Amino acid sequence: MDLALLRTFVTVHRAGSFTRAAALLGLSQPAVTSQIRTLERQLGRPLFLRLARGVRPTTIGDELAHKISPHVDALLEITEADLDERWANRTLHLAGPPEFTALRALPALTPLIAQGLAVRASHGVTEELFEGLAAGHHDLAIATSRPRGRLLTATPLCDEEHVLVAAPRWAARLGGAAVIRDKGVQALEHLPVVEVHESLPLVSRYWSAVFDSKPLAAGAVIVPDLRAVLASIAAGAGIGVLPRYLCGDALDTGEVVALLDPPVPPLRTYFLLVRAGTLAHPHLARAHEWLLRAAVSW
Repeated sequence: MDLALLRTFVTVHRAGSFTRAAALLGLSQPAVTSQIRTLERQLGRPLFLRLARGVRPTTIGDELAHKISPHVDALLEITEADLDERWANRTLHLAGPPEFTALRALPALTPLIAQGLAVRASHGVTEELFEGLAAGHHDLAIATSRPRGRLLTATPLCDEEHVLVAAPRWAARLGGAAVIRDKGVQALEHLPVVEVHESLPLVSRYWSAVFDSKPLAAGAVIVPDLRAVLASIAAGAGIGVLPRYLCGDALDTGEVVALLDPPVPPLRTYFLLVRAGTLAHPHLARAHEWLLRAAVSW
């Protein structure tokens, strides 16, 4: 069989759509449709059911994809790789949360940048990251949940610990961690909250994990950047929940203080996402490996 036909088949199987597969392959939709029909004629079996939106693989299609996908990926890796490993002078399009990208991902990639890798970073919420990666706008993405479907693969990158913090004067007014542990959520429910969104996602997750309840106060300051949340909390605008990697220096200097130290702190997992099969490109594989290696110490 023609490797190009098999590559197109695997891409359609993962994308769930002729249109999306065409965009990822750099082909027209009629060309993708023609290649799939050619492969179906060669096999004498239908591989996909055409739906109103996209396609669904038949059992034959699923079986074929399961058998050949690893081998197609391996062959593409061989054909894509430069024998002398000159992967530099390529561009990596990376997407993720702005704070994590700025403070974790980009510094970790600096050695590769020094070797000639160019990086273009962009930001977005989780669903935007999924859509952008699936559409080929990004090469790698960092998100806080796993995507569905076959097109995107997710590897756990690291866990971040969430900390309930406030300026020292707020902590003194509350009476310290012992008082908060004794009174529980009642000691906090009327305090101003600083958050990234009106839905209070970080505070709500912390309240649920630590207090088994929901926050009652509305946000006093809402700003869609955790670095601005930290600055507002340090200035005394209210309390908030931040990842420890972001507020660790401020905790060390006393600019903010942790209001509680729960036995099991709330955690959130970051995932490193890539389109299935694209790690055949040496510069993407190198960046993917480098980020996973750096995350061991995060």
